[in-house]
Amino acid sequence: MARKPNYDFERRERERLKAEKKAAKARAKAEKAEALRAENAKSENSESLPEPS
Repeated sequence: MARKPNYDFERRERERLKAEKKAAKARAKAEKAEALRAENAKSENSESLPEPS
């Protein structure tokens, strides 16, 4: 016998999974941006410092 569909639960579950995926993607994007920002700041600092003679 087939189970009775629970459309509301299934929809909420899909939305929850979509929200988790979206949050993970945003978190990864923010981490990548922060790493890039730190790398750029480091390279700018090394370029602006004079070479010791």
